[in-house]
Amino acid sequence: MANIHVVLLLSPLLAFTFCCLTFAADPASLQDFCVADSNNQVKMNWLACKNPAWVQANDFSFSGLHNPGNTGNPFGSAVTPVTVAQIPGLNTLGISMVRIDYAPWGVVAPHYHPRATEILTVIEGSLEVGFVTSNPDNRLISKTLQKGDVFVFPIGLVHFQRNIGHMNVVAISGLSSQNPGVSTIANVVFGSKPDISTDILAKAFQVDKNIVQQIQWRF
Repeated sequence: MANIHVVLLLSPLLAFTFCCLTFAADPASLQDFCVADSNNQVKMNWLACKNPAWVQANDFSFSGLHNPGNTGNPFGSAVTPVTVAQIPGLNTLGISMVRIDYAPWGVVAPHYHPRATEILTVIEGSLEVGFVTSNPDNRLISKTLQKGDVFVFPIGLVHFQRNIGHMNVVAISGLSSQNPGVSTIANVVFGSKPDISTDILAKAFQVDKNIVQQIQWRF
């Protein structure tokens, strides 16, 4: 009899727990597609859907990924994105991709994607890649990739790439979000609007405030 009372008492708690677990992840799509309607001003986690009757093949396609990006910048790299902003048909599908071009010794500076895991394939050249695990270990996991090699950057972890050769490098990355987002560490820390207090950054990096200000001025 006591066991029955325990079950009766726990049943509402178990039901609530199951309910929370059920809705903890993004819901599965309930339709074939939801092409983003750029003219709809409604704000939601996903973009509003275009009327299916108005959808065309162009909503699911993008041209130009064969063209190299302009690497004539201080980083020596260029990213050509193919997200929901370029292909409206990616809306709600949870996937996107980018082409990355690297000049000799060009880098993609340390950054992370808040909403996506990234899987990178080297198309041409040699590429040094790596990511850093979270506190307290902060372990660097890195590898030199050659043409045809694949590497994964787990969601939310700081990672980077660098061309270590004398030839241009091309890579293609897939990302597990229609809008993965990107936070470049230097920009976030030293280029925030308004600035993070120099006192805070000086203590965080254990350097003089003048050094922090000099870096902030560059952003």
